[in-house]
Amino acid sequence: MIWPDLRRTLRDIPWAVCGAVATRLYMPERATADLDIVILTKDASAVHGRLSAHGYSRQSDLVIGGSAWRSPDGQDVDVIERGDTWVADALAEAAANLDAQGLPVLPLRYLVVMKLDASRAQDLADLTRMLGSADEHELD
Repeated sequence: MIWPDLRRTLRDIPWAVCGAVATRLYMPERATADLDIVILTKDASAVHGRLSAHGYSRQSDLVIGGSAWRSPDGQDVDVIERGDTWVADALAEAAANLDAQGLPVLPLRYLVVMKLDASRAQDLADLTRMLGSADEHELD
């Protein structure tokens, strides 16, 4: 699937794809309704401003922290805000961890942390598929 390309919109703000779209880098792609990205909490205001300026419309707040947006062409984008100490390192590494579309994706170890934190049934299923496909180096 092709998802909104936020690279130009968020050009100098660290961000990365997480959630179901990120898993396609580590397992066969599965269907999902939206693109989830993670940002630093401190960058939320700047990200919201950029999205609005590029025609995205804010839909609602997310219970997990962040906000839901709709792209100009109708695709849903969830912006997850995290302030954990590991997030800055994860986003820096994601800048060079690109999927086939060229989007920055959380490295596997950080995606595992987010999936474990969410702990929904689908997140746990994603973990089993991603880790089952991982090689020894990735598992270490």
